[in-house]
Amino acid sequence: QVQLVESGGGSVEIGGSLRLSCVASLGTISRYAVGWFRQVPGKEREFVAAIPWRGNITYYADSVRGRFTISRDNAKDAVNLQMSSLKPEDSAVYYCAAVQAVGLWIRGSDYPYWGQGTQVTVSS
Repeated sequence: QVQLVESGGGSVEIGGSLRLSCVASLGTISRYAVGWFRQVPGKEREFVAAIPWRGNITYYADSVRGRFTISRDNAKDAVNLQMSSLKPEDSAVYYCAAVQAVGLWIRGSDYPYWGQGTQVTVSS
């Protein structure tokens, strides 16, 4: 079992950057595949990026590919989401999620463990 905590959210101007981090407050995240999702009030949760526990491949939603980078920092037992060239439509609550399984997982229903979320707001 693992408990996840996100950090790094905040307000940023259009075109700016933020780095979100996901760490385990209980357990270790290093043996879990991790995904980042986001949700805007009134809309369905949206997949953003995923990385397997080995960290050897990554997968992104079309809307963020080329602007966001998901990576593992095993020294800090964290999974980061580097977000660049931010747009107003990137504003949302961002969640990290984990599943103890091999491979990449892009559906929210694949993940049993979720963090509490961190707000990202992009404005002019």
